[in-house]
Amino acid sequence: MKLLEYEAKEVFSQYGITIPASILIRSPEEAEEACRSVGGSVALKAQVDVGGRGKAGGILMATTDDAESVATDLFGKTIKGLPVREVLVEERLAIEKEYFVSIAIDRSRRSPVILFAEAGGVEIEATAGEQPDAVRKAHVSPLFSEVPGFILRYLTKGCEKEIAPVISSLYRAFREKDALLAEINPLVITPSGVIAADAKLIIDDNALTRQGITENRDLTEREAKAEQYGFSYVELDGTIGVIGNGAGLTMSTLDLIAHHQGSAANFLDVGGGAGSERVMQAVQLVASVPSVRVIVVNLLGGITRCDEVARGILAAGVSQKVIVRLAGTNETEGRALLEGAGYMMLDTMEEAVRAAVSEVSA
Repeated sequence: MKLLEYEAKEVFSQYGITIPASILIRSPEEAEEACRSVGGSVALKAQVDVGGRGKAGGILMATTDDAESVATDLFGKTIKGLPVREVLVEERLAIEKEYFVSIAIDRSRRSPVILFAEAGGVEIEATAGEQPDAVRKAHVSPLFSEVPGFILRYLTKGCEKEIAPVISSLYRAFREKDALLAEINPLVITPSGVIAADAKLIIDDNALTRQGITENRDLTEREAKAEQYGFSYVELDGTIGVIGNGAGLTMSTLDLIAHHQGSAANFLDVGGGAGSERVMQAVQLVASVPSVRVIVVNLLGGITRCDEVARGILAAGVSQKVIVRLAGTNETEGRALLEGAGYMMLDTMEEAVRAAVSEVSA
């Protein structure tokens, strides 16, 4: 789950990283007083969960005299499809130099990787693309609770001595908060010291309970419902709904859809031993996706009974065409129930996927 900027800064501050003076507001009427408390000259920063916020007009400068009118403008905006409901009123920094530091998981190396550049801000992606040598990279063994000194010296060679402790603190936050990403862009040098002018923190969804987070805000409404049902569910952007049992079978179904030039609308694994009610919930959930025109149900009956699956599909009563491949325990009974109700029953996953792709292409 991605934290908003002000939340990430609060976490970084707990690890000794200096952040700007700021106040969070939720209405334009709070802006003038917040601006006065922060220092009179401020940046108003929309708290929305998107990248490129500055270029999209989500960061505006203000003073006490015009803070309310500028805040009114900002609260009236939609940044990349997201309405602005919270604004961080933050002191305007006297920036002398900008750096970039990011810690993420390198899955190919199974370890954290630290990226550092002597340039930061909105153009860091362009800098990395045009001058790859400008970004220093170092992997840290997951066995290390601290960044070894030789890595810090390599990353910060020629930089102010205050930069290395910030990287160390950011790494501790990354480890202890079960993060997938911890980033400061830019990390700035000012007359008063080194300050995290921005902050990003993404926490592993699997660790939210351990971190005391009760709600995953990154989930869509359907993803949240799927979590309540106990489904493994991912929303995609295609037109063919997919329901399987077992991650491997469900992924294979998605791969086959792509192979035949179709596009999957979701991944939904109902798990083993799914009864009729659970299957009904799965079918209705997938059918609620606006883009879904046809649903492929691809289930192998081991501990899952095919007749229970059939009853669940019938009970769902969805408007989209449902194409079914069932094999295994009580297969004959399940096929008879669905064929009797007019459902398309096919013998192989290949046939079911071909039929679904043909349906949406017609």
